[in-house]
Amino acid sequence: MRISGQERREKIIELLKAAESPISGSALAGMLGVSRQVIVTDIALLKKEYADLIATNEGYRLMKSSSLRRIYKVCHDDGQTEAELNGIVDLGGIVLDVFIEHKIYGTMRAPLSISTRRDVKNFLQDMESGVSSPLKNITHGYHYHTVEAKSEEILDEIGEMLTEKGFLIQMQNDSVVYSPKSYDTV
Repeated sequence: MRISGQERREKIIELLKAAESPISGSALAGMLGVSRQVIVTDIALLKKEYADLIATNEGYRLMKSSSLRRIYKVCHDDGQTEAELNGIVDLGGIVLDVFIEHKIYGTMRAPLSISTRRDVKNFLQDMESGVSSPLKNITHGYHYHTVEAKSEEILDEIGEMLTEKGFLIQMQNDSVVYSPKSYDTV
């Protein structure tokens, strides 16, 4: 028995809410008996209703709304990326994205959804493959991360760790409306 598109999208949300890690489009397609392209279309429709639905290189994820977020402006070279990301996930943070403020192009953002050392390792392997280079390289190492955690204390610890490592330039709660004028643009 085939289910309607609306029922299928409701099932996608149920699956994503229950998942501990991202679910690939292919896996969702297999579970629901449709093509991957149908899932891509469903996800596009769902993103209009669920702002916390994100696509990562490992699949789709529905972010938990009970968590808190903070934006960190950081600067470091390529060789320090592993220390930065491992430090964040070791303290219980999830690196949701990376973005830069470019004087000409404006905000350029990429979803990451890095929550474990394994995610960090996979991300670094992707960067080292030479297929692409880090977004931060456009702005001489300056970039931002939106980090999610279960408490303000964890977010504070992440800020302290980034400061100790010499990476932190500025931090701001995500609940504050983001304005490029509040940051130095590079």
